[in-house]
Amino acid sequence: MTFEIKEISTKKEMKRFARFPLELYKNNPYYVPALVSDEIKSILDSPSMQYCSRKIWIACDGNNKVVGRVVGIINPRANELYNYKRVRFGWFDFIENFAVAEALIRTVTEWGIGEGMTEIHGPLGFNTWNKQGMMVEGFENLSQFNCLYNYPYYPEFLERMGFKKELDWLQYIMPAQQPVPDKVERINGHLMRKYDLRLLKWRNYKDFEPYVEDFFQMYNESFMTVTNFIPLTSDEINDSLRLYIKLLNPDLSYFIIDANNKVAAFSISFPSMSKALQKARGYLFPFGWFHILKGYFFYKDIDLMMVGARPDWKGKGLSSIYHYHTNKAVIRKKLRWAVTNPQLENNQAVEVWKEYDTQLHTRRRCYIKSIHS
Repeated sequence: MTFEIKEISTKKEMKRFARFPLELYKNNPYYVPALVSDEIKSILDSPSMQYCSRKIWIACDGNNKVVGRVVGIINPRANELYNYKRVRFGWFDFIENFAVAEALIRTVTEWGIGEGMTEIHGPLGFNTWNKQGMMVEGFENLSQFNCLYNYPYYPEFLERMGFKKELDWLQYIMPAQQPVPDKVERINGHLMRKYDLRLLKWRNYKDFEPYVEDFFQMYNESFMTVTNFIPLTSDEINDSLRLYIKLLNPDLSYFIIDANNKVAAFSISFPSMSKALQKARGYLFPFGWFHILKGYFFYKDIDLMMVGARPDWKGKGLSSIYHYHTNKAVIRKKLRWAVTNPQLENNQAVEVWKEYDTQLHTRRRCYIKSIHS
């Protein structure tokens, strides 16, 4: 098969880029499509572009049909923070053709070498809020709306190119109707009294708004120990507010407040939007908005999106508090399943899941490879 790698940049060209996965995964029951408009905006208009460099490529066959895509990213803040010289690859999709996949990665690699980089790793986005991690296990499971899905040949091709594992993220699935473990319930009350903590009572964004600045400061501090994490800038925070925070469900998200009225720890869960986005098929109109609204308000499963604690509160067991309240909420709502967000396999916070009946849902991997001129 003959094909050509083309660099693109315009919104018109980006429509082809964003629509390619819709065709590639058209008959796959586990793939969850992003909205085409969101996909384009997240790449072209990302606030991370204030400090990142990026290149966008598509692979087209002899009939000018898209057969692959990739974004190359250089994040100087990450390179400076971790003292490495790495180019990232993300939004990486391709037909089952090794030559196409290799040509796309080679194109990113050559650009990275030209910019003085010595390693390439991914799939990663601009920052931690973007989708990351290539699936290496769990291909038979429905993906989460904020996670990548890929065919089994993806990691096979990368390893054939010489890529090695940098790190893995694990996701677990559990029945939502299992009772609160005695240990978790007992510790919850003890910690609240011992440390003079309270649960924030909020019903809408206005109730939470006074804590937003403190929350994101705490978020940046608490995730600094996570590999490849880059603290969010003020513009990235504002973008996150628009896309995520204002959509939080107060029945599923908990913020623990300390005696100084500061956020000590948090847990954010979200209605599972996977089925709704599958029905939307990548578009809000004409009927995508209806499926998404219905999925947000009428749900049977949830995604356990994110948890964290301020550094001075880590190791004190505060995770038992928000797990206790989340557990109570899903029992009350008679939900079916809960799936955790990807968590680093060496993250000790994952230990709390040992108190529950869980199964491995998905394993995701960040790959890395040395590059030379």
